[in-house]
Amino acid sequence: MGMKQEKAMEIPDKPREGCGIFGVFNHPEAANLTYLGLYALQHRGQESAGIVSSDGRELHVHKAMGLVSDIFTESALKTLPGSSAIGHVRYSTTGSSHIKNAQPFVVSGGVGNVAIAHNGNLTNAMEIRKELESYGSIFQSTMDTEVIIHLMAISREKTLLDRLINALSRVQGAYSLLLMAENTMIAVRDPRGFRPLSIGRLGDATVVASESCAFDLIGAALEREIDPGEIVSIDKQGRKSYKPFPPLKQSPCVFEFIYFARPDSFIFGRNVYEIRKELGRQLAREYPLEADVVIPVPDSGMPAAIGYAQEAGIPLELGLIRNHYVGRTFIEPKQSIRHFGVKIKLNPVRQILKGKRVVVVDDSIVRATTGRKIIKMIRSGGATEIHFLISSPPTRFPCFYGIDTPTKSELIANSHTLEEIRKYITCDSLGYLSLEGLKYVVEGGRRPFCYACFDGQYPVEFPVKIPEPQMPLFYNLSPMK
Repeated sequence: MGMKQEKAMEIPDKPREGCGIFGVFNHPEAANLTYLGLYALQHRGQESAGIVSSDGRELHVHKAMGLVSDIFTESALKTLPGSSAIGHVRYSTTGSSHIKNAQPFVVSGGVGNVAIAHNGNLTNAMEIRKELESYGSIFQSTMDTEVIIHLMAISREKTLLDRLINALSRVQGAYSLLLMAENTMIAVRDPRGFRPLSIGRLGDATVVASESCAFDLIGAALEREIDPGEIVSIDKQGRKSYKPFPPLKQSPCVFEFIYFARPDSFIFGRNVYEIRKELGRQLAREYPLEADVVIPVPDSGMPAAIGYAQEAGIPLELGLIRNHYVGRTFIEPKQSIRHFGVKIKLNPVRQILKGKRVVVVDDSIVRATTGRKIIKMIRSGGATEIHFLISSPPTRFPCFYGIDTPTKSELIANSHTLEEIRKYITCDSLGYLSLEGLKYVVEGGRRPFCYACFDGQYPVEFPVKIPEPQMPLFYNLSPMK
């Protein structure tokens, strides 16, 4: 069938979330709390991180490439004074992995200094960008987020809020946003609600985050999720909620439940851990097997493996142990070690695997290169049968709404049959959760989701034609130093 050889081990074999955002308004340790919030959201982006704080007079910025704990040293946090702050962790979905694309962006324009942080992806960003450039706009980055900034800059509206509404009425796609001026913070979620965004309280302070797990770390109380299409403006006078956009059919990203969000988070009205465990139960109902042991692929497959084992009545064991201290890079020995990239992260427990019929549970397969290595590792541990079960349907289509997925040609399920994938992975049987089973678990009769990565039915087409903008011939927009 012409299956390609495994790619270099540094290429991820999972889809990657685009970003995470966090904000605090009216707290004396705003920057420190934002640092902690970003730390809790590190799983949503590991390429760059940034924090912008406000002391009521001006905005202060610190951002860099790398992990939150490395970027925000004690001395760095001291450069971020003030009682309000927003922060961002990033994986690149649009725009390259470069410091110029690190967020939050901070600019000086017609309504003063403004910082913006964005989780999601605008499907018509390139069309708008070309239009803006034809009128003389000069872009500082390759990020789609900057399109929103330029649209705000050319708006004839007088206030920051009205300029934002005007700009967002022209864009399509996924966006959860945090904006901050010297004395105001604004949180926004797109009308379809692709990406999660919640609001909470810590004493007299308001906090906003992509996931509720960030509230738990700082001791804040989750109040509610920001509604799709809702804008929440926060200042010293309190909060105001606006819903200026026409209502659209909601399509939150189902992969947030399957893989992206932390299991302890509460998003889209549900607890992530309970959803993943129930996906495992549904998997057991669809694939009843005779086996001796169920093992998860750590850590992503753990909740589903628990659910499968409970429903199937098969013992759950940790047959693969993860090394939690692996950094982003490591030095491979000159003398080649087979499957070194996986071995440094996972190691089989032979006492559990030897002579056993094993059910291996993971949440997704993208390229299958890592899965192939894991199955061979389990086989070397002495397993007599290996049944590989996935608690989501086959990923056949790329995402355009804020997830870094491979191209269609790189998605193994797009171009190969189930049997071809099974042979490549070298397991005895391979099973994916059905799309109907996934919908049964996550919808619960209450709300639809976006399943485009499984069925190719995109809620917003890519690209989307935009209306002809009406704009002045000249405006001023310059990046903050």
